Amino acid sequence: MTPYLDPRTARRRFTVVTFLFWLPVGLYLPALVLLPTERGFSVAAIAGLFAVYSLTVAALELPTGGLSDVIGRRPVLVAAGVLNLAALVLFAVGTTAWVLTLAMLLLGAGRALSSGPAEAWYVDTVQAHSGWDAELRTGLARAGTASATALAAGTLIGGALPWLLGLGPDPGAWLAEATSGVVLPLSAPGLLGGAVVIAFMGFVLTRLPEPPRPPATLRGVVAGVPATVIGGLRLGARDRLVRRLLLTACATGAALGTIELLMPGRASALTGAPESGAAVFAGLACGGFACTAVGSHLAPFLARVAGDADRAVFAGLGAMATGLLVLTVSVACSGVRALVLLVVGYALVYLALGAAGPNENELLHGRVSGAHRATALSVQSLALQALGAVIGLLAAALPQGPFRWLPGALLLVAGALLWVRRDRGDGVGAAGGGDGSGYRRDRAESPHADAAASTTRAGAGA
Repeated sequence: MTPYLDPRTARRRFTVVTFLFWLPVGLYLPALVLLPTERGFSVAAIAGLFAVYSLTVAALELPTGGLSDVIGRRPVLVAAGVLNLAALVLFAVGTTAWVLTLAMLLLGAGRALSSGPAEAWYVDTVQAHSGWDAELRTGLARAGTASATALAAGTLIGGALPWLLGLGPDPGAWLAEATSGVVLPLSAPGLLGGAVVIAFMGFVLTRLPEPPRPPATLRGVVAGVPATVIGGLRLGARDRLVRRLLLTACATGAALGTIELLMPGRASALTGAPESGAAVFAGLACGGFACTAVGSHLAPFLARVAGDADRAVFAGLGAMATGLLVLTVSVACSGVRALVLLVVGYALVYLALGAAGPNENELLHGRVSGAHRATALSVQSLALQALGAVIGLLAAALPQGPFRWLPGALLLVAGALLWVRRDRGDGVGAAGGGDGSGYRRDRAESPHADAAASTTRAGAGA
């Protein structure tokens, strides 16, 4: 009798832990700019806080992925929870620049630590139970749905809670008076998020048993993390499919960086006022998360209709590129037509994003062994964030109008075209990474490839 969780139970627990992780993020998003503003910080100061967060994530992304591969998934997830809890409390009650800077530093470190271990735990557990060619797409899709649903629900609650606490003749005065001005109505979403983080850590400690691994020593960690990071960086250099997935992450990051930078201003321009533009953008953001949830849920269906994960990725990226091109065209329009194109394009981008993601990650996990799994996910995340930042800077430097949207749209089209050619015979090493490379042969190279592919497609709807 196997000592590991069965795939259905692992899938369910992976979905729950994903929801619990992303719900606090959705809760504090509406107050992320407004709370420092309420405390008297300028826009430039807030941008500096965001830069601290981004640089921290970028600096720690690969080392923390390597740490998860060396010491295990659960300790790293708990450490991420501890840092996120401290960050949310400091952000909610901080009134000085150094406290908020520390909060963003801790938040960035927690985000880097959490990038990959939960998904790596799920893949480790399923493959330990059912073999390396186990069906993964359904669990990845449901986790994608859970994360998007958590963000949508959290955004709504995080936006409504300060408003409810501020009701009355003197909005929020009772709360500020009771706490000597430390806690404002806009602080409540972060504090509520902290409570959810505690539940997240409890769930990780009690419900995510790990397959056995050799005990880690301090010397082993110090030596193992750099070696694992180097192995992760070699992934794209030695395997064409992994390299294609990383380039796809770059293209996706370029698209998302463009939208996140330009969409708030576009919404304000359409409505004629920053306040109404913020309301429209909040509605779009919530709708985008909902579309991503639906797209993630449909990812296995898309793979069955398309024939395999490669074609599903091509279809998802193609639809996403189409949505971004529609957004680009909407900038040249005005009135109701511009608003309709904006909503349609935005919804299509995030629907396709959700549909493509689980299929991309199933392909990635088919090439990477457990020894490098979290590192590979960190490399993928770093590629997405890095190109998003670069394209954001480029878009800001271009003249106003459709030209600002074009670089991200064209890179996304190029990312979709990467999947036109179906060259899968590029695996390195034996199945399971027997040569120490950390790679696996793709299913298409196995003598039982047809049977495995059929089983995957049949099980995708489970």
